[in-house]
Amino acid sequence: MNQPWQAALDAAIARRHAGEAAAALADFLALAAAWPDTAVVHYHTAWCHDLLGQEAEAVPFYERALALGLDGKDRAGAYLGLGSTLRTLGQHERALAVLTAGVAAFPEDRGLLVFQAMARYNTGQAKDAVSQLLTLLVATTTDPDIRQYARAIALYAEDLDRTWS
Repeated sequence: MNQPWQAALDAAIARRHAGEAAAALADFLALAAAWPDTAVVHYHTAWCHDLLGQEAEAVPFYERALALGLDGKDRAGAYLGLGSTLRTLGQHERALAVLTAGVAAFPEDRGLLVFQAMARYNTGQAKDAVSQLLTLLVATTTDPDIRQYARAIALYAEDLDRTWS
């Protein structure tokens, strides 16, 4: 069943995809005002703010989308968007908390894992961040120069400080 706001949301998304982000933002803001309890509208409003470099303005829309019960791929995207936005605003601890919640909800989402590693770095957890990225690299690469050392890299990722002497 189509929601009464769906056609307007689809049109605003199409405008954003067409490179008309400023016009799309006006559409998204009007939708958010008209449909304040519609999670997906808030998610796309946040996304458009981010696209326009308006990170601080995006935050409450991401938060509202998540609080309203956004689900599926959009929920994973909202965790990533909010966490990444908070990180760029220098709110590293908060970013890590959001990204960690996202990873807990979507453990197979590799984008969330990468952004979580960046937030770990920003919060002084460089060793954990590098280990996480190395583990992800080994799991995802098809590069033969890396694949040939996959076992060693995975072992080193477990403890970057370990030495054999």
